[in-house]
Amino acid sequence: MRAEEYYKQGYSCSESIVKEGIDNGYCREEVLPVATSFCAGMSSGCLCGAVAGSQIVIGSIYGRSNAKENSQIAKDKAREFVSLFKDKYKFTCCKTLCKGLEGEARRAHCSEMVHFCSRLLDKVLDLKAGVNG
Repeated sequence: MRAEEYYKQGYSCSESIVKEGIDNGYCREEVLPVATSFCAGMSSGCLCGAVAGSQIVIGSIYGRSNAKENSQIAKDKAREFVSLFKDKYKFTCCKTLCKGLEGEARRAHCSEMVHFCSRLLDKVLDLKAGVNG
């Protein structure tokens, strides 16, 4: 997955997911700077940046536009994504997900979550079959 490679190249977790979304044509290049402030739990440790980046991509595709029904699709896709993420990781809180991890151990763990979110996003968007973690 390209998102994991972007993460290894120095993009943040949220930026990596959005950058792959841009590559796939899911959102415009102008969305990338929005993702910057969502890394590391929005710099507070709250929401995992890979989850936040995935939500940005979902909103870019299905968010409110001229068609009112799109906002419900966005909410449904967002809910499904979070539910499936929690099935694997139990939490969406960055502090909790990375508790006790520092340095390379933390980066490796986050890289794994970026990879998982990339695959999960494809599944939720019904673009590719399966999520194998």
